[in-house]
Amino acid sequence: MDTTNNKRPRIAIIDPNTPAALGLKALLQEVVPVMEVDTFGSFAELSANAPEQHFHYFVALNVLLENRAYFAANSHKTIVLTPSATGKAQVAGFNSICVCQPERQLVRELLALEQRAHAGGRNLPPMERSRHGLLTEREAEVMTLIVRGHINKEIADRLNIGLATVITHRKNIMEKLGIKSVSALTIHAVMNGYVDIDSI
Repeated sequence: MDTTNNKRPRIAIIDPNTPAALGLKALLQEVVPVMEVDTFGSFAELSANAPEQHFHYFVALNVLLENRAYFAANSHKTIVLTPSATGKAQVAGFNSICVCQPERQLVRELLALEQRAHAGGRNLPPMERSRHGLLTEREAEVMTLIVRGHINKEIADRLNIGLATVITHRKNIMEKLGIKSVSALTIHAVMNGYVDIDSI
């Protein structure tokens, strides 16, 4: 048994939609890499696996409604996954995140939740930031503009460089950081202080 994982804080995702749970797990592992993320397809499955060991529950709305008493007793560590912004009315007293929104907005909400709940990471074990400092000053500028939603042409115009240069910088940034998506790049930029969450 891997004892290092037993020391890491744990998050539980309770959602019968397996692809959605796995996608959220991948995002959470990027946003809070010091946490271990477990997925459960039902409340019964969670209950059978020492639920008290989890620091947070990310729970599908239908699972919450069927097991409201348990989650109400643990409302301080429960985040409800709602299918729409209007679903938030059904979960008064709980933190919630709308999961049916563009990826960029969902990542932003998760980052904001992490920073609010954990004082910008100060209430979590230290994270390894070994990739910080790998980028040149120009690459950091390009990354900042990418995560703020600018397209290549806009970046080229703002920095007064050629379009081919922007494309080369993007490729180099992704390779240096070992990142394959703009969402992961956004998470890296916020978690490492390149951009403020309110600017994305």
